[in-house]
Amino acid sequence: MMQSKANTPVEYINALPEERKEVISKIRTLIQENLSKGFKEPMSYGMLRYIVAHSEYPDGYHCEPKLPLQFLNIA
Repeated sequence: MMQSKANTPVEYINALPEERKEVISKIRTLIQENLSKGFKEPMSYGMLRYIVAHSEYPDGYHCEPKLPLQFLNIA
Protein backbone atom coordinates (compact mmCIF):
# COMPACT_ATOMS: atom_id res chain seq x y z
CA MET A 1 0.00 0.00 0.00
CA MET A 2 1.23 3.48 -0.81
CA GLN A 3 1.47 6.13 1.88
CA SER A 4 -2.02 6.88 3.15
CA LYS A 5 -3.57 10.30 2.58
CA ALA A 6 -6.07 9.74 5.43
CA ASN A 7 -6.61 12.61 7.84
CA THR A 8 -7.98 10.55 10.72
CA PRO A 9 -7.36 7.07 12.14
CA VAL A 10 -10.88 5.99 11.08
CA GLU A 11 -10.25 7.13 7.49
CA TYR A 12 -6.93 5.27 7.57
CA ILE A 13 -8.52 2.01 8.69
CA ASN A 14 -11.44 2.32 6.27
CA ALA A 15 -9.00 2.70 3.37
CA LEU A 16 -7.06 -0.47 4.24
CA PRO A 17 -7.51 -3.69 2.27
CA GLU A 18 -10.11 -5.93 3.93
CA GLU A 19 -7.51 -8.44 5.12
CA ARG A 20 -5.70 -5.71 7.14
CA LYS A 21 -8.66 -3.81 8.62
CA GLU A 22 -9.47 -6.28 11.38
CA VAL A 23 -5.88 -6.70 12.52
CA ILE A 24 -5.09 -2.97 12.58
CA SER A 25 -8.41 -2.23 14.32
CA LYS A 26 -7.62 -4.77 17.06
CA ILE A 27 -4.11 -3.38 17.55
CA ARG A 28 -5.51 0.16 17.73
CA THR A 29 -8.11 -0.86 20.30
CA LEU A 30 -5.48 -2.57 22.48
CA ILE A 31 -3.28 0.50 22.36
CA GLN A 32 -6.14 2.87 23.18
CA GLU A 33 -7.23 0.70 26.13
CA ASN A 34 -3.74 0.68 27.60
CA LEU A 35 -2.25 4.12 26.94
CA SER A 36 -1.97 6.53 29.83
CA LYS A 37 -3.68 9.90 29.82
CA GLY A 38 -1.70 12.49 27.89
CA PHE A 39 -1.07 10.42 24.77
CA LYS A 40 -2.57 11.57 21.49
CA GLU A 41 -3.34 9.69 18.27
CA PRO A 42 -2.74 11.93 15.25
CA MET A 43 -2.12 10.82 11.69
CA SER A 44 1.39 11.56 10.50
CA TYR A 45 3.54 10.41 7.58
CA GLY A 46 0.57 8.36 6.36
CA MET A 47 0.27 6.18 9.46
CA LEU A 48 -1.28 6.00 12.89
CA ARG A 49 0.94 7.76 15.37
CA TYR A 50 0.94 7.87 19.15
CA ILE A 51 2.66 10.81 20.79
CA VAL A 52 3.14 12.24 24.25
CA ALA A 53 1.49 15.66 24.21
CA HIS A 54 3.57 18.72 25.04
CA SER A 55 1.18 19.31 27.96
CA GLU A 56 2.53 16.08 29.49
CA TYR A 57 6.14 16.32 28.32
CA PRO A 58 7.04 19.92 27.36
CA ASP A 59 10.62 19.01 26.32
CA GLY A 60 9.27 17.28 23.21
CA TYR A 61 11.29 15.16 20.83
CA HIS A 62 15.03 15.30 21.59
CA CYS A 63 16.14 16.19 18.03
CA GLU A 64 13.40 18.77 17.53
CA PRO A 65 11.81 19.93 20.81
CA LYS A 66 9.01 21.71 18.92
CA LEU A 67 7.70 18.27 17.95
CA PRO A 68 5.89 16.13 20.52
CA LEU A 69 7.66 13.05 21.81
CA GLN A 70 6.95 10.10 19.53
CA PHE A 71 5.93 6.87 21.21
CA LEU A 72 4.62 4.49 18.57
CA ASN A 73 3.71 4.37 14.88
CA ILE A 74 1.61 1.76 13.07
CA ALA A 75 1.53 1.37 9.31
